[in-house]
Amino acid sequence: MNINEIAKLAGVSRATVSRYLNSGYVSVEKKERIRQIIEETGYQPSSSAQTLRSKKTNVIGVIIPKINSDSISRMVSGISSTLAGAGYQMLLACTHNHEKEELRFLNLFKENHVDGVILLGTIFTAEHRKVLKSLSVPIVILSQYLSGYSCVYSDDYRAAYDLASYLTRTGACFGYLGVTEKDEAVGKERLRGVRDALKSNHQILEDPYIRECMFEMESGSAQAKVLLETAPDIDTVICATDTIAVGALQYLKSAGKKVPEDIQIAGIGDSSLSRVTEPSLTTVHLYYEEAGTESARLLFDLIQGGEAAVQKEVKLDCRLIVQGSTRKGDKQ
Repeated sequence: MNINEIAKLAGVSRATVSRYLNSGYVSVEKKERIRQIIEETGYQPSSSAQTLRSKKTNVIGVIIPKINSDSISRMVSGISSTLAGAGYQMLLACTHNHEKEELRFLNLFKENHVDGVILLGTIFTAEHRKVLKSLSVPIVILSQYLSGYSCVYSDDYRAAYDLASYLTRTGACFGYLGVTEKDEAVGKERLRGVRDALKSNHQILEDPYIRECMFEMESGSAQAKVLLETAPDIDTVICATDTIAVGALQYLKSAGKKVPEDIQIAGIGDSSLSRVTEPSLTTVHLYYEEAGTESARLLFDLIQGGEAAVQKEVKLDCRLIVQGSTRKGDKQ
């Protein structure tokens, strides 16, 4: 079955079928006849031929730092459902948190003609900016703010500030388990939010009370051990992510600490893990799936708008969720 045969069966010209397949104008009556014939025959147009004609692949490249992450999987879910609903396919690339892999995939997508790219970035170097600038297709940055590009990101500062402010009601001596400050969102902005919240309550987060972790439970556990050995007077531990917090919680329990009686602990992200730990983890809900959905919508706007498209940024809100890992009451 080919386009000529479809045209003959539908009683229309070959050009009319071609316009139908490429979303051009076709009268309602002819459109319905062509649709019925295609449905009855099971005809599948050649994707390569369509690409040559329209110069569109209907494929979006999505670059993520890791697969086994609750937050990333929720963002990818939002992206995937939105792309599918608009007739796009997703080409997923995982960098395993290697910056050079991000650059490799960006160059790969540039050479393989995707219609657009969503980059779930972490650290942006001068080389990243150079490669991004060379892209001839639209790109949206997800989970980070990068000047000059359409971005969708969480209010990481507010999430950390609200969490730390709440914990000052029952905490006197704070420790912090964070990540590298090269990561502007999770590293720098969340630490800044914690520092400012404590400062507003006339408290200081001293450098010895801060430990840098990897985005892993094992790292959270190991650094919680170092933190408590360095500063045994800590009664509250704030973590940059739920994953780190769950690791820290495991260490505290193994060390014989009662949570939250001896030490209260909290994370950020409202992951599925936060609800199954014992006790359940006080955290901050971030709208990850909505962020994925919004990034796909922004990319559609850029694709459809062409050179006239306007760069936009979307900063999503957050919501504190108080659970069993923190103490109740107010010392003030």
